[in-house]
Amino acid sequence: MISIDRVDHLVLTVTDVDRAVDFYERILGMEAITFPDDRRAVRCGQQTIKLHAASELVEPTATHPVPGAANLCLVANNAISEVQEHLRANDVRIEEGPVSRTGTNGAITSLYLQDPDGNLIELARYDEPVMTTDLPPTV
Repeated sequence: MISIDRVDHLVLTVTDVDRAVDFYERILGMEAITFPDDRRAVRCGQQTIKLHAASELVEPTATHPVPGAANLCLVANNAISEVQEHLRANDVRIEEGPVSRTGTNGAITSLYLQDPDGNLIELARYDEPVMTTDLPPTV
């Protein structure tokens, strides 16, 4: 039996690598990186999204690599209201949300948008537990 630990990276096929890097860096706050072979990617936390141009595919590749075919859920550190404000301030159209969904580790609140290639991007935040205190009520 194989035991998978985690996702290391994924690859998005895009029409314009520079435009994709700009979007993921400027709008989603990811770090742009360039590999020694001049391939481009963006990094968030311990994961990388490699960006391959549809006109210059890297072998081996998926059977039908096309821009706009991906659906990704990315977990934000910010409150969803802050994410929403940032998207609006940068003229990014919110397709849906905020809405309640279920993530890998429980309840999330999500916003949906599209990247420049039409990939569906879900920006999620895990719902925070209700805080309780042992302090007496204030009058």
